Amino acid sequence: MMSLPRALALAAGQLGDPAILRVLGKTALLTLAIFAVGGAGLYLVVERAIDSVTSADTSGLGALLAALGMILAGWFLFRVVALFVLQFFAEDVVRAVEARHYPQARHSLRDLPLAEEVGNALRSLLRTVLANAAALPIAGLLLVTGIGAAAVFWTVNAYLVGRELHDMVWLRHRADPAELAPIGGLTRFLVGGVVVALLAIPFLNLLAPIMGAACATHLVHRAREKDLDA
Repeated sequence: MMSLPRALALAAGQLGDPAILRVLGKTALLTLAIFAVGGAGLYLVVERAIDSVTSADTSGLGALLAALGMILAGWFLFRVVALFVLQFFAEDVVRAVEARHYPQARHSLRDLPLAEEVGNALRSLLRTVLANAAALPIAGLLLVTGIGAAAVFWTVNAYLVGRELHDMVWLRHRADPAELAPIGGLTRFLVGGVVVALLAIPFLNLLAPIMGAACATHLVHRAREKDLDA
């Protein structure tokens, strides 16, 4: 079984791969475009709300409020949007890692139908929204501790991200729906925890989903190879 630090090192070492760079470019541009459209929509909503209560020129106030709203939205929702977008390009990351490190496994890779990809992405989005909504009251109670609320959200999202990244790879190689996950729950949690931490760092948050998907690819294949050898 490959160690997590080794898998992360291999993932980081392949960030310069042209195939990985293409995925990074597509996911980053699409993620930022979603937030740009959201920001424009928020600005229009805020402007209409302000205009409904005053006739004064408040375009500057509307822009300021919309900007503050998008900063908060980016802080809380960037992970959700970035991983949702990555769902549609995950196969490119898996193929790039396999082409370099696991060429013998490429024959078992199956192309997921678009309907299945959309379904997986929507289920992931729903799990994220529900889990974070459920954690919100607990985080609120721990807000006075300073780090308690952050720890709650990190724990919840580490579990969610670890599962999502694992499934991005595993579902593309699973031959039988009843086949058990090759990576244990603790390893998935640790992978998710690292990626969630990186998602909180500006600029690195654009790389985090790609690194997570590449890392998960290494872990899944090494675990499957170990099972086959056993």
